[in-house]
Amino acid sequence: MLEILNIWDIQLFLFLNGMHNSFWDVVMFWLSNKFIWIPLYLFFIYLLAKFYKKEAIWISLVLIILIAITDQLSVHLFKNIFERLRPCHEPSLEGMVHIVYGKCGGQFGFVSSHASNHFAMAIFLSGFLGKKIRYFTPLIFLWAFIISYSRIYLGVHYPGDVAVGGLFGASVGVLINKVYFTIRKELISS
Repeated sequence: MLEILNIWDIQLFLFLNGMHNSFWDVVMFWLSNKFIWIPLYLFFIYLLAKFYKKEAIWISLVLIILIAITDQLSVHLFKNIFERLRPCHEPSLEGMVHIVYGKCGGQFGFVSSHASNHFAMAIFLSGFLGKKIRYFTPLIFLWAFIISYSRIYLGVHYPGDVAVGGLFGASVGVLINKVYFTIRKELISS
């Protein structure tokens, strides 16, 4: 069964990765760059401060911890254990993978840390800003999805790497949200 899933994952990857052009190469490369999003991250902190005042400090701190957790666990619980080669490192796919600007990343790709981090952030922030801003939740999930897709486009992750990474990040985001709101409720009631 795992072998069949792996074959489907590779076929879907080759299909999605094969749909490329020079315009989208530039766009996807920059979408995948974590530093380009710093202004957006600062805007999220601004929105938290606007709606949650002093509590925004705690929310932001927990968000940073959440990203550190998903980032580290995606490596130590998945990449270093499963050791699934990234498509761009897979010898059997040599010459078939479209790689943008020669960037391939580390050797192993299961799971996508980009997907883990961004879906965790989407879940967590939706618990706060989704209640205050009308279209925040669908927009932040669309953003996480596009960043995750960019990893397939760039040839550094299979769709399965991204899907499982996204589910993992979302699960950790839900857990941290529950813990945060439970502690918050206890502090308010005492």
